[in-house]
Amino acid sequence: MKRVISFFVSAMLLVSLSLGPTACQSTPTTLNVAAAASLTDALTEINNLYMQDNPDITIRTNFASSGTLQTQIENGAPTDIFISAAAKQMDNLQSKGLIREETRQDLLNNKIVLIVPANSTLGLSSFSDLANDKVAKIAMGDPEFVPAGTYGEEALKLLGIYEEVQPKLILGSDVRQVLSYVELGNVDAGIVYSTDAATSTKVKVVASAPDAINAEIVYPVAIIKSSTNVEAAGHYIDFLFSNKARAVFEKYGFSLISK
Repeated sequence: MKRVISFFVSAMLLVSLSLGPTACQSTPTTLNVAAAASLTDALTEINNLYMQDNPDITIRTNFASSGTLQTQIENGAPTDIFISAAAKQMDNLQSKGLIREETRQDLLNNKIVLIVPANSTLGLSSFSDLANDKVAKIAMGDPEFVPAGTYGEEALKLLGIYEEVQPKLILGSDVRQVLSYVELGNVDAGIVYSTDAATSTKVKVVASAPDAINAEIVYPVAIIKSSTNVEAAGHYIDFLFSNKARAVFEKYGFSLISK
């Protein structure tokens, strides 16, 4: 009987040793990433690359305006990582203790541009032209929620034409909606990021915002305080700064900020 028990215990130990390391090597993990709408194309491609290299990690991305994402995070939406299109929304979360401050980093730069439908005949060539009577409707993100709209508003004020063009403004819920308005010809012009304009053949860029405005544009990234996947989230953020991710960001017109 003792021999039988001894054999059984030895057999179970061998099974445990053979299965244990394999079972513990990797644990399926889902990372919830809240990212600015302007990152939709670039980040979707980068996430696919990351998941190919890390098959046990699933990236679930929520794309929306940075202000909307901030509100969702404040209301407890499950989020591991936040990538904002402006410092303001990240600052707001940080002031409320909702991010892990030590993980916050500036990730990307972008530019604000003026676009018109590809078949436009208005001859617009500068932001100042938006004050012309021939321009009836201008699409721009809602400055309260959409960083691209905030930067657009700042550009118009810097040029001294905001009060004049304000009645013409059609406010979108995010920068991709603004792009869509211009693509469909529902407006005469739109204010978006250069990276959004680059994704469409239905619009053309006619001007860039003043350098003073574009110099302000930065996309910060951080891990949310409530995340239970901090190690995996940190590994993912490291990947965003990798050469592989840089190539994709640059393909879509972003500039990666070196660590």
